[in-house]
Amino acid sequence: MMGQAVTRNALVLSVFAISTAAMLAMTNMTTLDRISCNQEQALRQSLLDVMPADSFNNALLADSITVSDPRLGRGQHMIYRARLDGQNSGLVLQSTAGDGYGGAIRLLVGVNIDGDITGVRVTPPHNETPGLGDGIDIRKSDWITSFDGRSLNNPQAKGWAVKKDGGIFDGFTGATITPRAVVGAVHKTLQYVAEQQAMLFDLPAMDLIEERCDD
Repeated sequence: MMGQAVTRNALVLSVFAISTAAMLAMTNMTTLDRISCNQEQALRQSLLDVMPADSFNNALLADSITVSDPRLGRGQHMIYRARLDGQNSGLVLQSTAGDGYGGAIRLLVGVNIDGDITGVRVTPPHNETPGLGDGIDIRKSDWITSFDGRSLNNPQAKGWAVKKDGGIFDGFTGATITPRAVVGAVHKTLQYVAEQQAMLFDLPAMDLIEERCDD
Protein backbone atom coordinates (compact mmCIF):
# COMPACT_ATOMS: atom_id res chain seq x y z
CA MET A 1 0.00 0.00 0.00
CA MET A 2 2.79 2.38 0.96
CA GLY A 3 4.56 1.63 -2.31
CA GLN A 4 1.41 2.48 -4.30
CA ALA A 5 1.02 5.73 -2.38
CA VAL A 6 4.61 6.70 -3.08
CA THR A 7 4.17 5.90 -6.76
CA ARG A 8 0.93 7.87 -6.90
CA ASN A 9 2.52 10.88 -5.20
CA ALA A 10 5.47 10.70 -7.55
CA LEU A 11 3.14 10.71 -10.55
CA VAL A 12 1.20 13.68 -9.15
CA LEU A 13 4.42 15.61 -8.60
CA SER A 14 5.63 14.73 -12.10
CA VAL A 15 2.39 15.93 -13.68
CA PHE A 16 2.52 19.11 -11.59
CA ALA A 17 6.13 19.75 -12.60
CA ILE A 18 5.38 19.17 -16.29
CA SER A 19 2.30 21.42 -16.15
CA THR A 20 4.23 24.17 -14.37
CA ALA A 21 7.07 23.98 -16.89
CA ALA A 22 4.59 24.16 -19.77
CA MET A 23 2.85 27.19 -18.26
CA LEU A 24 6.17 28.95 -17.70
CA ALA A 25 7.22 28.21 -21.27
CA MET A 26 3.95 29.58 -22.62
CA THR A 27 4.23 32.68 -20.42
CA ASN A 28 7.81 33.23 -21.57
CA MET A 29 6.85 32.93 -25.24
CA THR A 30 3.94 35.34 -24.75
CA THR A 31 6.21 37.81 -22.95
CA LEU A 32 8.89 37.61 -25.64
CA ASP A 33 6.27 38.15 -28.34
CA ARG A 34 4.92 41.18 -26.47
CA ILE A 35 8.41 42.63 -26.03
CA SER A 36 9.14 42.04 -29.70
CA CYS A 37 5.91 43.76 -30.71
CA ASN A 38 6.59 46.70 -28.39
CA GLN A 39 10.04 47.11 -29.93
CA GLU A 40 8.59 46.92 -33.44
CA GLN A 41 5.91 49.49 -32.66
CA ALA A 42 8.50 51.82 -31.11
CA LEU A 43 10.61 51.53 -34.27
CA ARG A 44 7.61 52.21 -36.49
CA GLN A 45 6.86 55.36 -34.48
CA SER A 46 10.50 56.46 -34.71
CA LEU A 47 10.36 56.07 -38.48
CA LEU A 48 7.22 58.21 -38.61
CA ASP A 49 9.02 60.88 -36.59
CA VAL A 50 11.49 61.36 -39.45
CA MET A 51 9.44 60.36 -42.52
CA PRO A 52 5.94 61.89 -42.86
CA ALA A 53 3.17 59.31 -43.07
CA ASP A 54 1.70 60.92 -46.18
CA SER A 55 4.94 60.43 -48.12
CA PHE A 56 4.72 56.63 -48.33
CA ASN A 57 2.22 53.76 -48.33
CA ASN A 58 4.56 50.76 -48.29
CA ALA A 59 5.67 48.80 -45.21
CA LEU A 60 8.94 50.44 -44.20
CA LEU A 61 10.08 47.58 -41.99
CA ALA A 62 9.59 45.07 -44.78
CA ASP A 63 11.24 47.30 -47.39
CA SER A 64 14.58 47.52 -45.61
CA ILE A 65 18.22 46.74 -46.33
CA THR A 66 21.48 46.57 -44.39
CA VAL A 67 24.57 48.44 -45.58
CA SER A 68 28.10 49.18 -44.41
CA ASP A 69 29.79 52.48 -45.19
CA PRO A 70 32.17 54.58 -43.07
CA ARG A 71 30.10 57.69 -43.74
CA LEU A 72 27.30 56.11 -41.71
CA GLY A 73 29.65 55.05 -38.94
CA ARG A 74 31.19 51.76 -37.94
CA GLY A 75 29.47 48.45 -38.61
CA GLN A 76 26.20 47.76 -40.38
CA HIS A 77 23.29 50.15 -40.60
CA MET A 78 19.66 49.64 -41.55
CA ILE A 79 18.02 51.68 -44.30
CA TYR A 80 14.24 51.79 -44.73
CA ARG A 81 12.91 52.67 -48.20
CA ALA A 82 9.78 54.82 -48.51
CA ARG A 83 7.64 54.42 -51.62
CA LEU A 84 4.36 56.07 -52.55
CA ASP A 85 2.17 54.10 -54.95
CA GLY A 86 5.23 52.19 -56.06
CA GLN A 87 7.35 55.30 -56.68
CA ASN A 88 10.50 55.95 -54.64
CA SER A 89 9.83 58.78 -52.19
CA GLY A 90 12.49 58.71 -49.49
CA LEU A 91 14.92 56.90 -47.22
CA VAL A 92 15.32 56.58 -43.48
CA LEU A 93 18.90 55.75 -42.57
CA GLN A 94 20.49 54.62 -39.37
CA SER A 95 23.67 56.63 -38.84
CA THR A 96 26.19 56.87 -36.03
CA ALA A 97 28.21 59.83 -34.81
CA GLY A 98 31.17 58.06 -33.29
CA ASP A 99 32.76 61.15 -31.76
CA GLY A 100 30.19 62.34 -29.25
CA TYR A 101 31.37 63.55 -25.85
CA GLY A 102 29.91 60.47 -24.16
CA GLY A 103 30.65 58.04 -26.99
CA ALA A 104 28.72 56.99 -30.07
CA ILE A 105 25.43 58.76 -30.84
CA ARG A 106 22.94 56.76 -32.91
CA LEU A 107 20.67 58.63 -35.30
CA LEU A 108 17.74 58.12 -37.62
CA VAL A 109 17.92 60.45 -40.63
CA GLY A 110 14.96 60.84 -43.00
CA VAL A 111 15.70 62.11 -46.52
CA ASN A 112 13.14 62.58 -49.29
CA ILE A 113 13.70 61.73 -52.93
CA ASP A 114 14.89 65.29 -53.63
CA GLY A 115 17.59 65.04 -50.98
CA ASP A 116 15.87 67.22 -48.38
CA ILE A 117 15.93 66.15 -44.75
CA THR A 118 12.48 65.23 -43.45
CA GLY A 119 13.63 64.67 -39.90
CA VAL A 120 16.48 63.62 -37.63
CA ARG A 121 16.19 61.93 -34.26
CA VAL A 122 18.68 60.60 -31.73
CA THR A 123 18.02 56.94 -30.99
CA PRO A 124 18.28 56.21 -27.25
CA PRO A 125 20.20 55.43 -25.25
CA HIS A 126 22.99 57.98 -25.46
CA ASN A 127 25.59 59.03 -22.90
CA GLU A 128 25.73 62.77 -23.46
CA THR A 129 25.95 64.92 -20.33
CA PRO A 130 22.54 65.74 -18.77
CA GLY A 131 21.80 69.46 -18.95
CA LEU A 132 24.48 70.00 -21.58
CA GLY A 133 24.94 67.55 -24.42
CA ASP A 134 21.53 65.95 -24.02
CA GLY A 135 20.03 68.91 -25.89
CA ILE A 136 20.31 66.71 -28.98
CA ASP A 137 17.39 64.69 -27.57
CA ILE A 138 13.98 65.89 -28.83
CA ARG A 139 12.61 65.30 -25.32
CA LYS A 140 15.01 67.91 -23.98
CA SER A 141 15.21 70.47 -26.77
CA ASP A 142 13.99 71.19 -30.31
CA TRP A 143 17.60 71.65 -31.49
CA ILE A 144 17.46 68.46 -33.58
CA THR A 145 14.67 69.98 -35.72
CA SER A 146 17.14 72.55 -37.08
CA PHE A 147 18.01 69.94 -39.72
CA ASP A 148 14.47 69.83 -41.13
CA GLY A 149 14.37 70.92 -44.75
CA ARG A 150 18.14 71.10 -45.05
CA SER A 151 19.99 69.37 -47.88
CA LEU A 152 23.53 68.75 -49.06
CA ASN A 153 23.61 72.20 -50.68
CA ASN A 154 21.49 73.98 -48.08
CA PRO A 155 23.73 75.12 -46.57
CA GLN A 156 26.86 74.77 -48.67
CA ALA A 157 29.63 72.54 -47.32
CA LYS A 158 31.23 75.15 -45.05
CA GLY A 159 27.88 75.80 -43.41
CA TRP A 160 27.62 72.21 -42.22
CA ALA A 161 29.24 72.97 -38.87
CA VAL A 162 28.35 74.58 -35.57
CA LYS A 163 28.63 78.36 -35.40
CA LYS A 164 31.80 78.13 -33.32
CA ASP A 165 33.42 76.42 -36.34
CA GLY A 166 31.99 78.87 -38.88
CA GLY A 167 28.81 76.95 -39.69
CA ILE A 168 25.12 77.77 -39.29
CA PHE A 169 24.09 75.34 -36.55
CA ASP A 170 23.82 76.39 -32.93
CA GLY A 171 26.08 74.78 -30.38
CA PHE A 172 25.41 74.17 -26.71
CA THR A 173 27.07 76.31 -24.10
CA GLY A 174 29.82 74.18 -22.58
CA ALA A 175 29.10 71.21 -24.83
CA THR A 176 30.25 71.96 -28.37
CA ILE A 177 31.55 68.43 -28.97
CA THR A 178 28.07 66.88 -28.97
CA PRO A 179 26.33 69.09 -31.56
CA ARG A 180 29.51 69.11 -33.66
CA ALA A 181 29.40 65.31 -33.81
CA VAL A 182 25.73 65.20 -34.80
CA VAL A 183 26.08 67.89 -37.49
CA GLY A 184 29.03 66.03 -38.96
CA ALA A 185 27.19 62.70 -38.96
CA VAL A 186 24.09 64.15 -40.64
CA HIS A 187 26.24 65.85 -43.29
CA LYS A 188 28.07 62.59 -44.06
CA THR A 189 24.74 60.77 -44.27
CA LEU A 190 23.53 63.25 -46.89
CA GLN A 191 26.75 62.75 -48.85
CA TYR A 192 26.19 59.02 -48.79
CA VAL A 193 22.58 59.37 -49.97
CA ALA A 194 23.56 61.70 -52.81
CA GLU A 195 26.09 59.17 -54.08
CA GLN A 196 24.22 55.92 -53.48
CA GLN A 197 20.50 56.76 -53.70
CA ALA A 198 19.71 54.90 -56.93
CA MET A 199 21.53 51.79 -55.78
CA LEU A 200 19.86 51.85 -52.38
CA PHE A 201 16.39 51.71 -53.91
CA ASP A 202 17.35 48.86 -56.23
CA LEU A 203 18.82 46.44 -53.68
CA PRO A 204 16.55 43.50 -52.74
CA ALA A 205 14.79 43.87 -49.41
CA MET A 206 15.77 41.73 -46.46
CA ASP A 207 13.65 38.60 -46.09
CA LEU A 208 13.61 38.50 -42.30
CA ILE A 209 12.15 41.92 -41.55
CA GLU A 210 8.40 42.17 -41.66
CA GLU A 211 5.68 43.95 -39.75
CA ARG A 212 4.11 41.30 -37.54
CA CYS A 213 2.30 43.31 -34.89
CA ASP A 214 -0.90 45.30 -35.10
CA ASP A 215 -1.00 48.96 -34.10
